[in-house]
Amino acid sequence: MRAVLRARLGWARRALLGAALGRAPGPPCWSCGAALPGGDGPRFCPGCQALQPPAPRPDLFRLMDCDRSFRIDAQQLQRRFRSLQRAVHPDRFGQRPPLELSGVEPAQETDADADSAFLMEIMEINEKLAEAKNEHGLVEIETLIKVKQEGLTKEVTAAFERDDLQEAKKLLAKMKYFANLEDKLKAKKIPS
Repeated sequence: MRAVLRARLGWARRALLGAALGRAPGPPCWSCGAALPGGDGPRFCPGCQALQPPAPRPDLFRLMDCDRSFRIDAQQLQRRFRSLQRAVHPDRFGQRPPLELSGVEPAQETDADADSAFLMEIMEINEKLAEAKNEHGLVEIETLIKVKQEGLTKEVTAAFERDDLQEAKKLLAKMKYFANLEDKLKAKKIPS
């Protein structure tokens, strides 16, 4: 108990000193109470090395060290992802709450459920896929899915570029449906 009180007293002193110098104090460490550095990446307490919770609304583009665009360098993104993955692996720190960008949570397939015309289109493609009897029918469905995915990719890119994250989220949810159709198509192509 005394150690926690000393840590909090130390944090209060540093906060007062920071305020006197014109700096805003970081939030205190949940473990030892020490002041923390700011930033969007994973934060570790400089005193006790405890992993800290993420900022309430981190900017995922800054977190992943990417330009704010739908077109990104996939290799750079993969390197950054692996680096962060090593730093905050769940085996070491437990689960984290889901991340979001500007108050918009990541897309789920259910985000596209309100668009009944879209869902009808997905059902029709599913039916065509189920009824396809030969390679020609499968190639036709594959071409249709590819064209739809390319169109959605262009729309998502435009939504990101105009910073319409809600629209981008809806479009990404639609892309997930087409990704599922691609998986079904691949499974059907593989001989049993």
